[in-house]
Amino acid sequence: MPFDPAWPQNGQNIDADRFRGQFAGIIDLIGSGSGINAAQVDSTNTLPPSTPANASVSVVGNTLHFTFEIPQGQEGPMGQQGPPFAQAVVDAVNTVNPGDPAAVGVSFDGTNVRFTFDIPRGSDGGQGPAGNDGGQGPPGNDGAQGPPFAQAVVDGVTTLDPGNPATVGVSFDGSNVRFTFGIPRGNDGSNGSDGSQGPPGEISQAQLDSAISGTSANTNGVGTLDSPFADPDMEAMRQKLNEMILNGRR
Repeated sequence: MPFDPAWPQNGQNIDADRFRGQFAGIIDLIGSGSGINAAQVDSTNTLPPSTPANASVSVVGNTLHFTFEIPQGQEGPMGQQGPPFAQAVVDAVNTVNPGDPAAVGVSFDGTNVRFTFDIPRGSDGGQGPAGNDGGQGPPGNDGAQGPPFAQAVVDGVTTLDPGNPATVGVSFDGSNVRFTFGIPRGNDGSNGSDGSQGPPGEISQAQLDSAISGTSANTNGVGTLDSPFADPDMEAMRQKLNEMILNGRR
């Protein structure tokens, strides 16, 4: 039958034989040399159940363009109760990077519900406090024979405070063994007893008293100012003058 571009109308029921005839007519139309050399389905739309199916066609250039509207089927009856599952099985727990979302995958193999978890690890914490010193390790193996040295050199000797432990530093520069010593000084000793009277010096005390007895005799006869002044400045000057007179006497 020839192709009828006006069939079916919107809302018209489709007859299977006529619908197949429409496709046969399209094939004949393409093969008849009408210039149409291609067919294209522009869209297929799903309609609610019981809605009439619809198909439309148009010619654009050498191409047939189809649009189909097909109703979905009626909802089927409730299925039978599935078999019970024996247990839940965790197949894997994966650690993902901090900040990644957690994820859970679940499946049913007919008997078991199977889970797969992706759990992000926490961000790195701050630096913790230093741990305690470890125990003494076992002695190491003997080292290889070192090169011969020419001499030992003392680089320094430092005096430490009393009670500090003595120290020795040693190094090898390839030729010489070099030492550095830290030696604590001893505690201060107690005071010794007084020594015996020494011989007199070049000038005796009697000779010294005789020599200086007349050096300031001129102030011995000068009297001090014993009456205070009302004026503060004059009183301060009186006191200083008396100090000079008294300090010069012998």
